[in-house]
Amino acid sequence: MDVLDEKANGGPSMPAMEINEVVSVRDQEAFAAKHLPDMGYDVKDFKVFTWKLGSWKKLDKKLTSPDFECGGHKWRILLFPFGNSNAPPNDTVSVYLDYAEPKKAPEGWHACAQFALVISNIHDPTVFTVSHAHHRFIAEECDWGFTRFAELKKLFSKQEGYARPTIEDDAADISVFVRVLEDPTGVLWHNFVNYDSKKETGFVGLKNQGATCYMNSLLQSFFCTRYFRKAVYQIPTEDDHPTESVALALQRVFYHLQTSDHPVGTTELTKSFGWKSLDSFLQHDVQEFNRVLQDKLESKMKGTKAEGAIAKLFVGKMKSFIKCVNVDFESTRLEEFNDIQLNVKGMKNLHDSFKDYVAVETLEGENKYQAEGLGLQDAKKGIIFESFPPVLHLQLKRFEYDVNRDAMVKINDRHEFPFEIDLAEFLDPSADRSQPWVYKLHGVLVHSGDLHGGHYFALIKPDRETRWLKFDDDRVTPVTDKEVLEENYGGEALNGVHPSLQQRNQARTVKRFTNAYMLVYIREAAMDEVLPPFTEEDTPPHLKRRLEEERLQMEAKKREREEQHLFLTAKVITDDTFARHEGFDLATFEDKNWPPSDLPSFRVLKTETYKTFKSRVAQHFHHPESQIRLWVLVNRQNKTVRPDTPIPENEPTLTVEVIRNNMAARQSDLRLYLDVIPDASRAEIPPQSIMVFLKHFDTSKQTLFGAGKVYMLKSNKVGDLVPAINERMRWTPGTPIKLYEEIKPGMIELMKPKLSFAQSEIQDGDVICFQVDLPENEVHDIDTQGLQSTPIGYYDFLQNRVMIIFRPKVDEGDPEFNLVLSKKHNYDTMSQKAGEYLRHDPIKLRFTTTHAQNGTPKSILKRSLNQSIAEIMSPYYATSTVILYERLDVSIVELETKRSLKVVWTGIHNKEEAAHPFLLPKTSSVHDLAENLAKKVTLTPTGTGKIRIFEISKDGKNQKEFTGSEMIGNIPDPVELYAEEIPREELEADDSDKVIGVFHFSKDLMRTHGVPFKFVVKRGEKFADTKKRLQARLGVSDRDLAKYRFALILASTFKQPSYIEDEDTIYDHQFAPEDVLGLDHVDKSGKTRVGAGEKAIVIRG
Repeated sequence: MDVLDEKANGGPSMPAMEINEVVSVRDQEAFAAKHLPDMGYDVKDFKVFTWKLGSWKKLDKKLTSPDFECGGHKWRILLFPFGNSNAPPNDTVSVYLDYAEPKKAPEGWHACAQFALVISNIHDPTVFTVSHAHHRFIAEECDWGFTRFAELKKLFSKQEGYARPTIEDDAADISVFVRVLEDPTGVLWHNFVNYDSKKETGFVGLKNQGATCYMNSLLQSFFCTRYFRKAVYQIPTEDDHPTESVALALQRVFYHLQTSDHPVGTTELTKSFGWKSLDSFLQHDVQEFNRVLQDKLESKMKGTKAEGAIAKLFVGKMKSFIKCVNVDFESTRLEEFNDIQLNVKGMKNLHDSFKDYVAVETLEGENKYQAEGLGLQDAKKGIIFESFPPVLHLQLKRFEYDVNRDAMVKINDRHEFPFEIDLAEFLDPSADRSQPWVYKLHGVLVHSGDLHGGHYFALIKPDRETRWLKFDDDRVTPVTDKEVLEENYGGEALNGVHPSLQQRNQARTVKRFTNAYMLVYIREAAMDEVLPPFTEEDTPPHLKRRLEEERLQMEAKKREREEQHLFLTAKVITDDTFARHEGFDLATFEDKNWPPSDLPSFRVLKTETYKTFKSRVAQHFHHPESQIRLWVLVNRQNKTVRPDTPIPENEPTLTVEVIRNNMAARQSDLRLYLDVIPDASRAEIPPQSIMVFLKHFDTSKQTLFGAGKVYMLKSNKVGDLVPAINERMRWTPGTPIKLYEEIKPGMIELMKPKLSFAQSEIQDGDVICFQVDLPENEVHDIDTQGLQSTPIGYYDFLQNRVMIIFRPKVDEGDPEFNLVLSKKHNYDTMSQKAGEYLRHDPIKLRFTTTHAQNGTPKSILKRSLNQSIAEIMSPYYATSTVILYERLDVSIVELETKRSLKVVWTGIHNKEEAAHPFLLPKTSSVHDLAENLAKKVTLTPTGTGKIRIFEISKDGKNQKEFTGSEMIGNIPDPVELYAEEIPREELEADDSDKVIGVFHFSKDLMRTHGVPFKFVVKRGEKFADTKKRLQARLGVSDRDLAKYRFALILASTFKQPSYIEDEDTIYDHQFAPEDVLGLDHVDKSGKTRVGAGEKAIVIRG
């Protein structure tokens, strides 16, 4: 029974006690208007059905009403007069709207219904109890309603303010008011269980990697711009690798979006961008991502058939001008644009935003324009468009810098945009108007949430014929026009309720945090060229071939996985693998601290006979079948894995699975030892002999490796091994040897040479370790070096060994390396060994542990604790641990009382010259830091000798200067500090001068770079002269300066930058505290900042 708690669906069941007049149940239209809120959907059909019931107390526990028809579906009321089995018995009424005969409905049926269930008095229809709900009725959920509709005792008794009870004379009317609603998209109130995007829409979604939904929404928009998709396909990528080539990775994503039935992954694409670290997946600005991706693709298209495609699609032209009113003089500059940033704040709709963008400013009064050779003139200043591109990307400025908060904020104001807009009025009168400049909405990129997170999705109309679709990560669904426009305007919304209706369930207005931030319009005249039909020939053959091969490989792997239960894996130990093995047993299989041995493996059908399998093994290792036999390894009770029994050769029907089940129980794999008998004529091993494996512990090399096997009679003495070992190792006969039995990890015992193998309980597959018996003085020397003089200590090291991976924490030029250490070693041993590897004083190495899941820094290790490796690794359960290291210039002991800081010195010419590290007592002041810096840098001989230390504001536009008295220990960590020499001009500025902030940016105010600085503005000085002083301050050449543009950035308005002409006098501007001068020029540092404290997006591949 599918139920809704009535409180969640229109409030608790209760008599309708309204201040205004009570509406009768029989006044159907008025009752529905009052008790069924308008949900904003079109109504397909409306019906009221009433079911009269008498003898209530004698009714069955469950009954259904006669059927009635509404909206092409049959319905009925389902009633439990004394509550259904889920509710406490006999004290409530349960009532539901039930879809009659769902099994007779066509497959995949659904009906969206809003309904109110009412129990009313048979004599007085103004006495009733009502509850309403809405639901998508489907085969799996074909009834919906209220388990606790009302308490029986309340229905049988008079309630306050009413003359009669609801159930009177043991009878009542049960009515249902049903609105079947139109579902134009087919997904209204869908739960999306088993939803198939491809089947429903013809499109598939993209998987979200974490915070890549902003990227997914733009990629879907690009994919649907078919001209763009074709251009990307024309980039030659036959010889590229997908994780290193953006072009190939994007081609592959597009191809999968075309052909796949399931959501497509983007991991290859982000890897091709060079995004490997966690911070790559922070939510970036889509505009920034769009520009960087377009730049990257444009460079890849050069010299190919696709060259110029991006400019043709996305690039328009605009002209900024200053035109004198009273004389014939005009100064103009022509620029290209890839997108237009439009203000949302204070704008009612898109048309207003365009009008604001091209609004003409009048320069008059004190603000007159100095026209070349014509003196001060009244003038008009503005921007006009020369042309718009076929695909127009409009960025709505939903994210703005708030001066008061020194932070970015999101603007959720209402801002309307149309399905069609004519942009002709914003074009220069001389623009080509041979075809209309009418644009049709093609895509809406939406952000839901606030500045610090949220979700992105795209609404796209792929072509003239296809309906609007919502691309929300891995799901694609049809949407209505209202969902495209109204729901993404932002502003305040009535919570799903029509504003004109004042019913009981009127919702309060709520601020909407879901709104459009980027619009894609396509020029109607270019629609057929931008969105041409996509044909099979448009996909590069090499891409189809390559991906088809991969698909077949994937299917083969899938088949292999599905058939895995029919196979088992046989791993074979050989004398060669044993000779390379350093550890317990003959190979490592399951050791949580050490990776398993790399052994030859065979995938074997479980039903394969041993005869066939043995033949395969013999062929693989190039041995005649008669010269090999295979031993099965078993897990002994003492936790060792040893050869136990040779597989019998005389059973022709013996299968591999039977061998595994009968001879090696409790193992999923079959582990085998390949026993090669060199002389076929001596194939028979004497019946009383045992197979013993030997290992050599080399004290000088501190190694322990396999040294083959021997067959010995059980009656032989253990000491009989010594001559055999001397011969095998080619040592002088009579070399004294010590023998140890490898019983199990942690139990390695010296053997008595005079006992027999039987007395020593040696059996097939046992391991004996030998070493040269050294004189005492040599043993002493080895021990004093901290090395092992016997295998017992070495086996202990092996039992506790772990692989530690050391990675540089900061300097990417430092190497990554591995060290094998014992869990019993301590911090000092670790730092000493790391120091030896790095050739760096161990006391000047600092180590930081990492999080096992993602390798990010966790906590700095304190040397004073001198923890063991086991404690440092805790709670690691992996075979290796990652530890980050830093090379320091000072001892880590000093660091505990001192603060390490790095200051970037920009000198007198605002250039990042060098970063100077300092280690000063935490009680030092910023003034002390400046004094220490002065000793390291070269100040101008005739300069002020004064240094300013500062941070950069989050938006990259201002300095945040320190007073000098702050204690460096109190400066929050992490911090980026900068310092500059204070120019004489600034120090000697008088009251008539203005000191303003200056910052660097590239085209877009959000793309700041370099370091902001202070600059003196002088009264009456024309900007041509100001520019010369700026040039001197920056130390740039005339040639470079010619590429600079200068703009006044006003904190109070959110307008585009106001570019300055040579004749302007910026002193006359009434500077607000946050108003700054912006230098617009190309960033050559590669350190662009985007927005407030965000990292710039970089795409490498």
